[in-house]
Amino acid sequence: MLSVRQLNFNYQNSRPVLKSINLDFNTGNIYGLFGKNGEGKSTLMKIMTGLLFPKSGTCTLLGESTKERNVEALQHVFFITEDFELPSLSIATFEKVQSPFYPKFSKEQFYELIEEFKLSPISLISKLSFGQKKKVLIAFGIAANTKVLLMDEPTNGLDIPSKSQFRKVMASAVDEGKCIVISTHQVRDLHSLINHVVVLDNAHVIFDESLETVSEGLWFGKASNIEESSILYSESSFGGKTILARNEREESEVDLELLFNGVLSEPNKINTVLKSIHHGTGV
Repeated sequence: MLSVRQLNFNYQNSRPVLKSINLDFNTGNIYGLFGKNGEGKSTLMKIMTGLLFPKSGTCTLLGESTKERNVEALQHVFFITEDFELPSLSIATFEKVQSPFYPKFSKEQFYELIEEFKLSPISLISKLSFGQKKKVLIAFGIAANTKVLLMDEPTNGLDIPSKSQFRKVMASAVDEGKCIVISTHQVRDLHSLINHVVVLDNAHVIFDESLETVSEGLWFGKASNIEESSILYSESSFGGKTILARNEREESEVDLELLFNGVLSEPNKINTVLKSIHHGTGV
């Protein structure tokens, strides 16, 4: 669906932002693209949509290079950027102007989502708050029914109730024909929503695993005294919660924020455990 191979990128006179990036994004999944601020998440998404060109390597969408900006390919991707400018139109007029670009756009779905977000189709977008404008874009992006939906920090500007609403809407939006990639540094906002985690750090991909593999290979909780020597990562701010190799333990709920911090701190330890799962050796 969306493939990145040996991709490198840097802005003029700056350090490398992305180095030797290899990733595959497939339909039927919601990917969490995680990383600290400035780690290249937004840049990678812009390359995925042809807004930026890699210095070397490739990014292909449905077999077409994104830097070619092929219309037939781009009609299958919608990108919700973190910072955006919207025209001073009513929500209904915005829909009428923009929807013809997307062959599978559903007006019914769009207006259902606008109602879900407690917005009025006659409202002028310019008069809306930043969070409300973002809801318009989220509703449009979902209703466009593109094969690929990219969202950069979609929960920025949303209050706590709106974040819960966002998770509910996104959970109902995914299907086997769609690939959704959500970039964020606010990991806890995507709890229970994503099913695959990608982490960028120091211009590299340091983690790329499904939550199924994470759940199979890792255990999250408080370790006993006799288990302290086998701790992969721990953090006192989480009440002493730790990450251990699961081994024979019962399955635990994946703690996304703890996983993210653990991967940043101990990527080699955690990846080694999960690599053994892929090879069927156990730990």
